[in-house]
Amino acid sequence: MKIQILGTGCPKCKTLAANAEKAVAELGIQAEIEKVTDIKAIMALGVMMTPALAIDGVVKSSGHLLSPEQIKKMIS
Repeated sequence: MKIQILGTGCPKCKTLAANAEKAVAELGIQAEIEKVTDIKAIMALGVMMTPALAIDGVVKSSGHLLSPEQIKKMIS
């Protein structure tokens, strides 16, 4: 599983990345967490508001700071 955190590195983006790492750890699963900061790459995925979260290349959330619990529901 590949989880992408899409954002320019703002505090919300960093918090979303930390929440994703916590969700993966709590579920005890293997996942690659990648931080995508390139605006062109973010826009190529159709994201206009950050932070955003994509799982296996599919954008699941945009413009919201998700909690670890919300991310766990998306992963499961």
